[in-house]
Formats: sequence, structure tokens, C-alpha cells
Amino acid sequence: MIRLFAALAVPDETAEELARRQFGIDGARWRPRQALHVTLRFFGEIPEDAARDLDAELLTLRAGAFEITLEGAGAFGEGSEIHAVWAGVAESPELRRLAKACEAAARRAGLPPDRRHYRPHLTLAYLRRPDPVDVAAWVQANNLFRSPPIRIESFGLYSSVLGHGGSTYRLEAEYPLA
Repeated sequence: MIRLFAALAVPDETAEELARRQFGIDGARWRPRQALHVTLRFFGEIPEDAARDLDAELLTLRAGAFEITLEGAGAFGEGSEIHAVWAGVAESPELRRLAKACEAAARRAGLPPDRRHYRPHLTLAYLRRPDPVDVAAWVQANNLFRSPPIRIESFGLYSSVLGHGGSTYRLEAEYPLA
């Protein structure tokens, strides 16, 4: 079994800007720069043969290069159930088409459908019972964030290994966008 997801990497300069915003919430597990990404589709734990089929399907995707912009900040959850803070992604029809194409590839590879609504974002930290006042202050301090346009010329298939300090990601395959 292998835990996989498809995602867009962010350039170093964007990761550095985001890293400067990673403070202000006690107990937050801030994501390291190399872990910052915009998920297209989380596939979960799948058998090795399904991973090979998925890779073959992702290779068939045809999409052009495009740009995204990170903008805004927010949190998932409410009150004591807040579990993550994130940077948002400006609406992008090209990004949504690519995410749908990854979903279609997963279905063709025999994987179950993703029942969650796609909400593009970049997770900056995972939280465990944070003070909601700290989270609200962090969101307010960062909600005007806007990155320069980020040129997307490929996406990747990443493996994820869960550990004590969080997940470790490895690029398994990269798929160019024409």
C-alpha cells in the first residue's frame, strides 16, 4: 500500500514568503517549506498495482500551463475544533479543470470517487485545540496576503509517509503541462 496525492508545488520564493507568516499560534505544527503544496486530489492508501494504473492515467492528461495566485488566509474547523490554517487560492478555471481531470483519472484507475467538495488551498499548519482567539488574530493578520502569479507548468504525484513530526512527502512522478 502507498499513500498518494496529486499536487502543485510552489516556487521557493513563494514558500519563503509563506514561511515568514508561520508564527503566532501556540502549538501549531507549521509545515516545512518542502511540504507546501496545493493539493489537486488526495487518493489515500492504495495498492501498488492501483498506483501504477493511476500513474498511467495521469500520464494521459492533457492540459496547458496556467497561473495561480495565492490569496487570503483562513482556518478549517471552528472553536476548539479548528485543525488547520491555510493560504487560499484565487479562483482559477484552469486549476479546477486540472483537479477534475485528476479525479477522472482516479476513477478510470478504479479508485473510489472523492466525496469532498474541492477547495483549493495551501495548508500552512496543523493545529490541536488552539486558542480560537490566536487563530482569529492570525487569520486577520494574514487575510490580505496575495502572492505574485505562480506559473504552473507541471503537477506531481506525491507519496506521503505519516510520522511523529507530521507527514513526509516524496515526488513519485511529475507530469508536464503543455
